[in-house]
Amino acid sequence: MNLFIKLLGTGISLLAGFAGTKAVDAIWEKTTGNKPPKGGKDDVPTTLRSALTFALVSASVSAVIQVLANRGTQRAITRFAKSQDIV
Repeated sequence: MNLFIKLLGTGISLLAGFAGTKAVDAIWEKTTGNKPPKGGKDDVPTTLRSALTFALVSASVSAVIQVLANRGTQRAITRFAKSQDIV
């Protein structure tokens, strides 16, 4: 069961990361009026300031999501271990 909880935590982390990326992209586009700088072939030229700001925001959101997912997984493992001790 411990492995199942870890896999579930990984899955939740991946889904949350995907949702976070989409949210950052949407907020970026809404606030700046430009598409997020992704570095693709069809990407319009962006300033260095814009690219660095986007990278900083994306990395910050990603780090927060990772920490929250790890904490949630650890809490679930702890609860599961306590419930096994009671039974």
